[in-house]
Amino acid sequence: MVKETDLLGVNPSAGDDEIKKAYRKNALKHHPDKGGDPELFKELTHAYEVLSDGNKRSIYDQAGKEGLEGGAGGMGGMDPQDLFSQLFGGGGGGFFGGGGRPSGPRRGKDLVHRIVVSLEDLYKGKVQKLALSKSVLCKGCDGRGGKKGAVHTCTSCRGQGFKVMFRQLGPMMQQIQQPCNECEGTGEIMNPKDRCKTCNGKKVISERKVLEVHIDKGMKSGQQIKFQGESDQAPGVIPGDVVIVIEEKPHERFQRKGDDLFCEQDIDLLTALAGGEFTIPHLDERALHVTIVPGEIIKPGAMKCISSQGMPSFRHHEMGDLFVRLNVIFPETLGPESFPLLEKALPTRPALPKYDAKIHLDEVTLEEPNDRQRRTANSNGDDMDEDDEDRPGVQCAQQ
Repeated sequence: MVKETDLLGVNPSAGDDEIKKAYRKNALKHHPDKGGDPELFKELTHAYEVLSDGNKRSIYDQAGKEGLEGGAGGMGGMDPQDLFSQLFGGGGGGFFGGGGRPSGPRRGKDLVHRIVVSLEDLYKGKVQKLALSKSVLCKGCDGRGGKKGAVHTCTSCRGQGFKVMFRQLGPMMQQIQQPCNECEGTGEIMNPKDRCKTCNGKKVISERKVLEVHIDKGMKSGQQIKFQGESDQAPGVIPGDVVIVIEEKPHERFQRKGDDLFCEQDIDLLTALAGGEFTIPHLDERALHVTIVPGEIIKPGAMKCISSQGMPSFRHHEMGDLFVRLNVIFPETLGPESFPLLEKALPTRPALPKYDAKIHLDEVTLEEPNDRQRRTANSNGDDMDEDDEDRPGVQCAQQ
């Protein structure tokens, strides 16, 4: 027991809190990532493991180290990095690392590409080719970067590609991670003469890849098409996916809301009052022939629906609806010869209301608004305060 307590710098009668505090202090000082001796760090960890476990400490006091190694206390022990991580809240494999030891090769990043698709293509479906450049393992060296056996683990960073520096900030330790300058962050070193001539030691080369993107009917903006494992390759890394994100291009005639389409259609006054016909070019090689039955009066801004002429739903391809807002276009002028015919065809004008004799009727006329009046009308009176300042005869009340 004397050896263990001497290693940690505590008395043989030290309590759990004192032992834990001493281990933390020595572990920070002698951790391998800080330049300490790995064997000493391992001995410190073993000492703490024995002293902090009441059962092991009792067996060690009675039978010594041989008693633990004989199986009485389970001398297997845990990995020094794992014990250190439990105390300092990190993961194994690196000083203050996070999340525990990796169980296998890490996964590479996904490559995300956005493609702009017309509403016509989303209505009919389309196969679009996409060319991209990706990194692939060099076939000249099988992704090693050089001749077989010429690549060695960097001893300066022990293959991690980075070094960890520490700085004392009061009672806390700050960790600073910097790329290793010996291997330039690769974790490996080799003689420049042994580098692969194809990839110049980079292990990967650039390759052009053409993907066929199948855009299904009814797809929407934001939907993704994934090509598994088609992202950049790297040694010891599982390639990520190429993710294609659909972006719908605005259409000049239709607006889309889910599986429904909306459009506007101008019709003349005669068609609105007496019926008529018009056509709507659709998103495929068709045009919709629409008939307004005579006798149906179409009011300006009326909203009508054409069933099952909207967008196909994704996968099931069930058709949505087409909504049409009808704008009635009035003629600019009418000749006097048309008035009697209109009076005969249209309902009689409503009579003026009768007012009391005390009410004086002012004769006025409708005029086209000037620029200021037009701005006021378009803003629904929101700009009244600004315009009133420029109008003659308007002054601020003063006390």
